[in-house]
Amino acid sequence: MSRGNRESASGNLKGSMRDNYSEHGVEEYYRKVGATYRNPHFPGVRSCLFLWFNSWWTSERENAPPHDLVLFDMACGHGEVSLSFMEWWKLGRTTYDELLTHSTPNPVEGTVRVITPRKETVKPCRPPPINSEHPRPNILAADPYTAEAYQSRTKLACATLSFRDIAEGRMPGKITGDVTTDLRSDPDTQPDDASPPDDKTECIDMVICSFALHLIETPSELFALLWELSTRCRWLVILAPHKRPEIKDGWGWCKWDVESWSECAMSETRGEFLQERVHCRVYRSLNV
Repeated sequence: MSRGNRESASGNLKGSMRDNYSEHGVEEYYRKVGATYRNPHFPGVRSCLFLWFNSWWTSERENAPPHDLVLFDMACGHGEVSLSFMEWWKLGRTTYDELLTHSTPNPVEGTVRVITPRKETVKPCRPPPINSEHPRPNILAADPYTAEAYQSRTKLACATLSFRDIAEGRMPGKITGDVTTDLRSDPDTQPDDASPPDDKTECIDMVICSFALHLIETPSELFALLWELSTRCRWLVILAPHKRPEIKDGWGWCKWDVESWSECAMSETRGEFLQERVHCRVYRSLNV
């Protein structure tokens, strides 16, 4: 289910993804490399996601009452999205802890210590501080071909669900502690392969699809998937090496201008991210 046309890493057969798809077909290719697949666009994926997470957190979640956060890594590949989110969250918590440490009064002197600014040693796009009142997030993941590679790399559970399964209402486990993998979970935990189709009592904060959604062959299949997701997920984030697939009005989503934090026309490019040849587009559900 993924993922681009750059010279690829070991385990991906040929260097060109276009050649791989042409020779083997999409499904057969990922059956062959499912356990060893690597997305060579990971740096761009990570940069785009850090920009999105930062904007989303400061615009929507930072001052909201703390509640459980659920992210769905759809067509999760080798875990690039999940790993980026885990890194972002942990850096945000570290930033908050450092702020607390540096602003603590000196009990001996009875005065607030003057803190000399330290040289920034982290990479750009550092997350905003995330305080300890926010529950640690849950990560759902699904991929019919790379579940083994995902679990090996992330130590998180992964359901073997296809786009068609999800369009029919199946999801990677109920959003409960016993089947949802979070950042604290046992790496050997296995999720129920899918929740019942009518189990829609919980809202997923965002679904992220990296280098895979353009592989859906027909508009009707894409519509069915996106409409179902719009009834379950608040945000849709699409990462790709281009601007496909085209998402149309009436499919359950509105295009989101992340820069102005407002709805925009489907054809609008303002408010998208482009990092190291990776495009990132964001959509807001009209159904949740």
